[in-house]
Amino acid sequence: MEALFTVNNLWILVATCFVFLMHLGFASLEAGFVQKKNVVNILFKNSMIICIGLLTYFVIGFNLMYPGEGYEGGFVGKFFVPLDWAGSAVADYAAAAEGGSAYTGYSDFIFQAMFAATCATIVSGAVAERIKLVPFLLFATLFVGISYPITGMWHWGGGWLAEMGFYDFAGSTLVHAAGGFAALAAIILLGARKGKYKSDGRITAIPGHSMPLAAIGVFLLWFGWYGFNGGSVLSADPNGVSLVFVTTSLAAAAGGVAAFFVAYFMFKSYDLSMVLNGILGGLVGVTAGADSFTGGSAILVGAIAGIIIPLSIVFFDKTLKLDDPVGATSVHGVCGIWGTLAVGIFSTNPEHSFVTQLIGTLAVGAFSFLASFGIMGALKAIMGIRVDEEEELKGLDIGEHDMHAYTDGKEDGIFQLTEG
Repeated sequence: MEALFTVNNLWILVATCFVFLMHLGFASLEAGFVQKKNVVNILFKNSMIICIGLLTYFVIGFNLMYPGEGYEGGFVGKFFVPLDWAGSAVADYAAAAEGGSAYTGYSDFIFQAMFAATCATIVSGAVAERIKLVPFLLFATLFVGISYPITGMWHWGGGWLAEMGFYDFAGSTLVHAAGGFAALAAIILLGARKGKYKSDGRITAIPGHSMPLAAIGVFLLWFGWYGFNGGSVLSADPNGVSLVFVTTSLAAAAGGVAAFFVAYFMFKSYDLSMVLNGILGGLVGVTAGADSFTGGSAILVGAIAGIIIPLSIVFFDKTLKLDDPVGATSVHGVCGIWGTLAVGIFSTNPEHSFVTQLIGTLAVGAFSFLASFGIMGALKAIMGIRVDEEEELKGLDIGEHDMHAYTDGKEDGIFQLTEG
C-alpha cells in the first residue's frame, strides 16, 4: 500500500509539471498570434499570471474552492482561512492509501493551483494588443482569487452542482468556459483594436507575427493536456490514466482534421491558424468527459469542436464585431460548453444527464461573465483599461516595457553599432 500511495502521489506531481508547461504553451501561442510590437507585453502578462495565480490561490483560492465538510450543496466556500499545512503531510502511507487517499495535501494544492492560473491565462490572449498592463494584472488577481474558486467549488468542492449530479471531469466548463466567458466580458468592455473594423463595414485582418511560435505553443499545450486530463484521474490507476490519454489524443486529432476541412470549405485556403485552434477546441471539448467517453465518442466530440471553431470565430469577428486576436472565446468558451453538454450525450455513465449538464455550464458561464464584467467594468471606471491610441499604434512593448522582443540593432531606443 505504501508503494501504491507513493506512485499515485508521484503521478500527481508529474501531471502538475505537465500543467505548468501549458503556461509556456499559452505564452508561445499568444506571442505568435500577436504583432511583433506586442510580444514582450504578452510574455510579461503570462509570466505574471502564473506568479499571481499561485499566490492568490494559496492565500484565498484553495479554501474558497475546497472548503471541506459542512459545505456540501453550498454556493461559497471559506474566505481567508489559513491552509492546514501541517495536515497536508502524510505520516502513514499505508493507512492513507487504505483510507482512500492517493496523494498528500501538498500535491493536492499545487495541482489545483496550476489549474487556477491556467484559467486566467485564457483571458490574456483575448485582450491582447490594447489593454493596460496594471488593470489586467489586477483583474487576473481578483478573477483567480475569487471568481474561479467560487464556481469551481460548485462542483469540485462539493457545492450545489455536485449535489445535482453535474459532471466536469477536468474542466471544460469550470476552467475553459469560465475563462472563455471572462474573456468575452473583457473584450466587450475593451473594444476592438484600432483599424480592425472600418466604418464602411469592412474587416481588416491583423495577422500574428510568428506562426511557427504559435504552432510550438499548440503542441506544448497538447503535451501539457496529458497532465491536465491525465492528472485529473487523481491517481495513477493504469486503466483510468491510459483511457484519458487515448480520448484526449483522439479528440485533439479529430478537432484539427475537422477544422481543416471546414476552414477550407469556408475560405478556400489551408488555414494553419484554424487547424491549430481546431486541435485546441478538440482538447477543450473532450476535457469534461475524457474518463467517460469511448474512443469513438471522443473522436465525435473532438470533430464537432473542430467544426465549431471556424464557425464561431467568424461569428464573433464578422457578425458581433468582437475582436479576439487568439480566438479564446471560441476555443475555450464555446467548445467548453459543447464538451460539457457532450457528457450528457456520449458518456458511458447513465447517471450523467444532458439537462443537468446544461444547467451547470450555463450557470458557471453566466457567473464568470458577470463577475468579470463587473471587475473589468469597475477597473475601466476607476483607472481605465485601454492604452491610448498613440501607444497602441507604437506597440505595447515600447509603451509599457520600453523594450523590443526582437532587435537587429536598428530599433529605436535600443542600440546602434557604429565604427570607432
